[in-house]
Parts: sequence; C-alpha cells; structure tokens
Amino acid sequence: MYQNKLREKLKEALAAVAPIALIVLVLSLTIVPVPSGTLLTFLFGSVLLIIGMMFFTLGAELSMQPMGSRIGASLTRTRNLPLILIVSFVLGALITVSEPDLQVLAGQVASIPSATLIISIGLGVGLFLMIAILRILLQIPLQTLLLGLYGLVFILAFFAPPDFLAIAFDAGGVTTGPMTVPFIMSFGVGIAAIRSDHSASDDSMGLIALCSVGPILTVLILSLIFQPENAAYSSSLVPDVSESTELGRIFAAGFPTYMAEMGRSLLPLVIVFAVYQFFFIKQGRQSLKKIAVGILYTYIGLVLFLTGAGIGFMPVGYYLGGALAAFDVPQIIVPLGVLMGYFIVKAEPAVYVLKKQVEEVTQGAISGRMLETALSFGVAASVGIAMLRVLTGVSIMVFLLPGYGLALLLSFFVPKIFTAIAFDSGGVASGPMTAAFLLPFAMGACAALGGNIITDAFGVVAMVAMTPLIALQLLGLVYRIRAGRHIKQPPMAPELFAELDNSAIIEL
Repeated sequence: MYQNKLREKLKEALAAVAPIALIVLVLSLTIVPVPSGTLLTFLFGSVLLIIGMMFFTLGAELSMQPMGSRIGASLTRTRNLPLILIVSFVLGALITVSEPDLQVLAGQVASIPSATLIISIGLGVGLFLMIAILRILLQIPLQTLLLGLYGLVFILAFFAPPDFLAIAFDAGGVTTGPMTVPFIMSFGVGIAAIRSDHSASDDSMGLIALCSVGPILTVLILSLIFQPENAAYSSSLVPDVSESTELGRIFAAGFPTYMAEMGRSLLPLVIVFAVYQFFFIKQGRQSLKKIAVGILYTYIGLVLFLTGAGIGFMPVGYYLGGALAAFDVPQIIVPLGVLMGYFIVKAEPAVYVLKKQVEEVTQGAISGRMLETALSFGVAASVGIAMLRVLTGVSIMVFLLPGYGLALLLSFFVPKIFTAIAFDSGGVASGPMTAAFLLPFAMGACAALGGNIITDAFGVVAMVAMTPLIALQLLGLVYRIRAGRHIKQPPMAPELFAELDNSAIIEL
C-alpha cells in the first residue's frame, strides 16, 4: 500500500545521508587513517540511518502530524481555556521527559541529579508550551515574547557558573528532537486552525521556538540553586571490531536500549491520542488504521536511526575530531567543520517535517528547498564557529549574545512568518545528528588539543540552534525587499470550513 511512498522516502534519505557518509569515507581513505573496525561500524550505521529516515519521514506524515493537528483542533473547539492550558502543559512535559537526547544531556551534568534535571526541564517545556498556545489564542506578537524571554536568559547567564553556559544553551536544542517536533508543530497548526483571521497561518508556527527557551532557563536556574563547581562528560569509545560477528554483537546489544527509549517516547503520545479518540475525536476505522501504521513506521524508523547514529556515527565523529586536531595544522577542523555542517543538517529527520509543515502553512510561498538551503548555510557557519571555539577557547557568550541580538533585531524587519519559522528551525536543526556526530567531533578535537571539553567543545548544539535564526530571517529580508511588500498568505482552511459541522472538519 505504501511501497511507492517508501521508495520516494528512500531516495530522500539517500540524498540526505550519502554526502556526509562520503565525506567521512574520503577523509578515512586519504588523510585520516580510521581503524577498519570503526569505519565498518560507521558504514553499517549509515545504512541504518538511511532505512530509519525512510520509515520515520513516512510515519510522521501518517501519524504524528494528524495526531497533533486533530488533538489541537478538537481541544480548541471546546472553548475551555483552563482545559486547553492543562492539556498543553501535560503534553509538553510528557513528551520532553521521554525525549532520548535529554537522557544523554542529563548524564553530562554530574552536579545536578539526573532525575531533578529531567523533570525540571520537562516542567519548563510544559510551561512554555502553555505560553505558546496562549500566544496563538491571544494573538500576541512572537517577537515581543522572544525579546523578553531571551533578555531574561542572558540576565541569568551573567550570574550562572561558566561551566554551565554551553550546557544550558545546548539543552534548548536537544529537547526539541525528532519525537517532539512533528507533534508539537502539528498541535500548533490544529490550535490556530480554529481562528479565521488572516494572521492565523503566521501564528501557527513558533511553538518550537518558545519551547526551546524553557530548557535554557531551567538549566540556568538549577545551576544557581545547586551552585555546581563543575560539570562532567562521557567520552565516546571507539569500537574495536575485527570481524563481522563482532559488528553484529555491537549493534545487537544497542538495539534493545533504543527500542526501550523510543517505546517510552511514543507511549505518552499514543495514550493521549487514545483518550481523545475515545472521548472527543472519534475518527473512523480507516483513519485509525492509517495512524496505527504511521506510529509503527515512526517507531521502527527512530529505533534504526538512533541506533545507527549512536553506535555508528558517534565513535567515528570523536575519532576524526581528535585525529584532525592532532595534525600539524589543526586549523583544518574549521573548513572541514563548515563542510560537514552544510551537509549534516540535511540528515536531521525533523528537518523533513519542518519543510513539509512550512510548505503547507505558507501555501508554497516558502519552498522546502529554499528552507533547506538556508538551514545548510546557517549550520555550516555555526559548526565553523564551534571549531574556532575549540581552537581558541573563546567563551560561547562572545557569539551567542551578538548572535541572538541580531536575530531578535531582524525579527522587527522581516515578515512574521519568517521569524516564526526561523526560531522554530533552530530547535529542529539541532537534532540527533548534531548530538551524535558534531558534538563528539568537537569533543575529540578538544581532547586532542588539551582544551576544556565542557567550556570549549560543548556548545556545538547551541551554535547550530542559533545560526538558522539569522540565516532564515536574512532570507525573509531578501524576500521582502524583492516583493516590495509584506507577504500575504492565502486564508487558512478554517475560513473555508465555516459552514461544515465538527465531524466533517475533523475528517478533513
């Protein structure tokens, strides 16, 4: 039934993963002698990435997006503001606590108990999802909220321990992973779809932007409460594989871990949707079957993707970073970082979700290709800057303060939809590929140079989350100048639904 769509998704996945795999392969065959076992592990991990992305992107279309939009629309239709806010808070907290990348981040912060950190960040995201929903319903300008919230972030950063600045800003990226992005973005579209004004499409974006602020504030506040003296990190072990059976054992040992993690991540969403299906939505059997297939595809896809990234990409990233930084000219990590950053964002699974969502919300006015190109240039710049930090040890605040300042300034000169998409894209771009390859790459380089891994290597995720805010808004500025006027989007579907009953709207 879905063979044609799977073939299409396979082509997309190949186009996304092949460039970064080719770069690593060329480096390993020319200037960096990578152990054969490590390279074999990487190549097998690349295959898992491709297959996993194929299943995930189709699964997200079939399940995550319909679930989020229908829950959002039916929730808003109740006109019960306390209920809307409570459900938004619970959804934000549950999804975040279940996010696999957050478990990894918690393990890096030795001075704060993992459970305390995870629960606090979950509550923070839940709170900010409530704020994001209120913004949609009350039509509060996004840039006004972002200006106030990031002002608070940088005030707290001034008092926070230096060791935790990079980790705090990294937290904003890792908590908006491939599980949360498609559901929360679709949830926002469903909430905004009830409104019939011309700016509803603009306001449907921006939920990821606000949810990314919660973790940053949470970690900064916790660092002030616990007054930690230092942070910790776990290094990536390079696998020693001499034969194919050992390779099989390594991946076989990793699969159960990722299967359990993704089961915990999906379960809260499935339970919430089941409750809404039983009491409110009441979709037909055919629609439920389609969503069930999508959930299965999403689960299989993310298990394969994260296994390939965690076991295959993380060790080779750490090894390459260390080997390249040990060269007579360690500055080579800067241009190579730029090259890898340009291509690696294409392999982030949530980027496909963002592209599709943006094309739908803007009625094609902003194409997926345009968005992907801007993201690639932004991430390329961010990784280059991150490598400069590894070489020089410059504080991350030297880049974050002017970077966010420029992003917030641009928000007053570009169309609203570009600001919302730009700040959403920061959380989307800094996904599992950044955490599983770019961060270990920076850590390996920093270790080889004898730097402070916590202050100099951490922060790659934060930089990847920041530069798309500038790149996409610059794209919006060019778009506005060329158009000579504000972008005027066609009215959203709700205006066309005015004469339909609730069951018909839900079915559509």
